[in-house]
Amino acid sequence: MSDHSSSRAIHEFLAEAEEIIENLNRGLVSMGEQVESGEIDPDTVNAIFREAHSIKGLSGMFGFDDISQLSHQMENLLDSLRLGKLSLSRQMLEVLFQGVETLARLVSGKADDDAFQLDLGPVMALIENLLEGEPDPAADLLDGIDLDSSLLNVLTEYEEHRLRENLSRGRRLLLVKANFSLASFDQELAELTDALKKTGELISTLPSPGDADDRIGFQLLVGTDRELSEVSAAIDRDSVKFEEVHRKPPSSGAHPTTANPTVTNAEVEDVATGSELTDPVAGADEQAASLRSFSRTVRVDIEKLDNLMNIVGELVLSKGAIQRIAEEIKDKVSNDLAADLHKATRGLERRLDELQAGVMEVRMVPISQLFDKMTRIVRRVANEHGKSVSLDIRGAETELDKLIVEDLTDPLMHIIRNAIDHGIETPEERKSAGKEERARISLHASQKGNHVVIEVQDDGRGIDPQRVRQKAIEKGLISSEVVLSREEVHDLLFMPGFSTRDEVSDLSGRGVGMDVVKNNIAALSGMIEIDSEPGQGTTMTITLPITLAIIKALIVRASGQTYAVPINSVLETLMLDPAVIETIERREVIELRNSTLPLLRLSEAFDLPLNEHHEEKLFVAVVGLAEKRLGIVVDELLGQQDVVIKSLGRTLSFVKGIAGAADLGSQRTILVLDVGGLMSEALRAEVGAHV
Repeated sequence: MSDHSSSRAIHEFLAEAEEIIENLNRGLVSMGEQVESGEIDPDTVNAIFREAHSIKGLSGMFGFDDISQLSHQMENLLDSLRLGKLSLSRQMLEVLFQGVETLARLVSGKADDDAFQLDLGPVMALIENLLEGEPDPAADLLDGIDLDSSLLNVLTEYEEHRLRENLSRGRRLLLVKANFSLASFDQELAELTDALKKTGELISTLPSPGDADDRIGFQLLVGTDRELSEVSAAIDRDSVKFEEVHRKPPSSGAHPTTANPTVTNAEVEDVATGSELTDPVAGADEQAASLRSFSRTVRVDIEKLDNLMNIVGELVLSKGAIQRIAEEIKDKVSNDLAADLHKATRGLERRLDELQAGVMEVRMVPISQLFDKMTRIVRRVANEHGKSVSLDIRGAETELDKLIVEDLTDPLMHIIRNAIDHGIETPEERKSAGKEERARISLHASQKGNHVVIEVQDDGRGIDPQRVRQKAIEKGLISSEVVLSREEVHDLLFMPGFSTRDEVSDLSGRGVGMDVVKNNIAALSGMIEIDSEPGQGTTMTITLPITLAIIKALIVRASGQTYAVPINSVLETLMLDPAVIETIERREVIELRNSTLPLLRLSEAFDLPLNEHHEEKLFVAVVGLAEKRLGIVVDELLGQQDVVIKSLGRTLSFVKGIAGAADLGSQRTILVLDVGGLMSEALRAEVGAHV
């Protein structure tokens, strides 16, 4: 990682760590207020636990082991608290506050020097002492309720703890039995859950057989201070029945219930009589941690950045209009005033370029935000399918526009799920094939010019071209006589409804959903390619522009219509003699530096009337994404201009080959070409020509 990237990564760590520490502080303050009121909200404890877990993972990812170790111990303490293994005491609360304070000092120190350290021994010892404390004496309260063992035995450790808490507080336990239609159970269950939470605490939700084949049942365990009749009246649903879980008669030695055992009197007294905790870190660092922010980072809603970018876009258009006027005045009136106006517009252009670059920079985020999510997907899906998969991530510091990163999430997730489900063999199959039992998926990102290339590579069984071809013949997509190249066979996988599987599963086979993946990537002006070697694995290559906001465009004209071609897709432009155009398999092509370049006439793509002089002089904009090339044939090349792409909206979203609209100034609106979409359609037409 370069120094710049490293510095950027540290800043991102500081910003996120500071936010987590603030959340931890707020959670502990809230928990402290609850201690005073005598009732601890389990949601508060869970929220603090999650924050401790988050900063542990975050610091571990950036290699700050000291922060990771301390947050790990705090996480253990909070986990014991949420599971009822320990009771919340004021002493524990103080230790947690000290832990957060120490975390803040560590993070603050890393802001100045990433090698900064503190002696964590004292605060770690305090947490360890609490973890070795006595277990909750209310552990056997579950023996005193008349709840079916088949339900009791399937409760999680956390649910058992919440059940004990409700029992110890003398709450009434209700077993709510509900039956819902399979078609709408998710919505009805959510409505019932929300209603029950208003009457008390929902301890557990367990599925059960329904009262008919097309219905599903649920049993919900609720702790409440209300009478059964009150809860029943509040819910008032025919499909829901209520039972009260009675308590067994007390036996000798049973534990009496108390109003609030969460904070014991003895523990309160311990604190009140002077078990004051000294600051274990003060000795190592006499200077108290400053309350000033150490990240110097402001988090901004992406909508606000979009609005700012729109304003910049309008300024860019205004700049273009002013430049045009200044040039006209300079040509017509040769005096000092015209020269001064021209000079001022040049200054405006430089400053506006700086403003545009600055706004663009704050929209850029490292693609690690996306790749980190894929780590969880790989682990979960691999476990679901009994496969062993490691994920190799490289180039995570590569930056992309925030909106592109967000819209890329679903396509990338689908590709990885598909790779694990269909591409990766089981450990037994891999062993018999002479491969390592643990498969590997590589997720690599790199920047190439104005594009970012993302490769998803697996070392699975690869794509069998004969099987894909046979499926395409069975589905009537191609004729049995046609001979396709390997690349053309792979393109079949992107055809709607194509699958290599006979039975559709939840993840399905290679091909299912890939047309949607391709369309989603095309909507980002990107392109996806497949390369696969049977038995060796498959590589999916996604090529995307860095941003879609303000772009430089090549303005072209075809059949009297003006279009914008994103300049980051244009490799070169050519003046074309119509005589050099050849036709191969009904496709127009030219030879360009010893290779064949397929042509696409824009007038034909959009069914426009031909220009009367179209055969006298033609121009070609050679566009390329990834390894593919296409020559777009137009009548005129009008030059380059900055444009701001505006969406056409859902009404016109079906139009192929158009990415949006742009204003050229002087109230002239033109269409912006979707180069990726045009290339896909043109190259797909090559495959379709074989049908």
